[in-house]
Amino acid sequence: MALIDNLEAMLRRGQDNALVRYGLGNEYLKLKQFDRAVEHLEKAVQFDHGYSAAWKSLGKALASAGKNREAIEAYETGIEIAEKKGDVQAVKEMRVFLKRLRK
Repeated sequence: MALIDNLEAMLRRGQDNALVRYGLGNEYLKLKQFDRAVEHLEKAVQFDHGYSAAWKSLGKALASAGKNREAIEAYETGIEIAEKKGDVQAVKEMRVFLKRLRK
């Protein structure tokens, strides 16, 4: 919880940005607190719409929360963004996750 505590403290000090939100989202995802993970990851992509790793984590958090339609949309957006950036690995991973969700 130390990392979460540090990141939450940064938010309280007004240091709100994509990286802080991405970190919090991933930490809450590890703790299976999916709604909190979604909240922070949505903020991360609002701060930086081109953050393909945040889109990938957001898709995972939404799918884990049982929000499959929203997860599909997040992965589709993430794939589009990652393709434009040339982030081949993120594209491959999100396509696998997307394929699993569509089954």
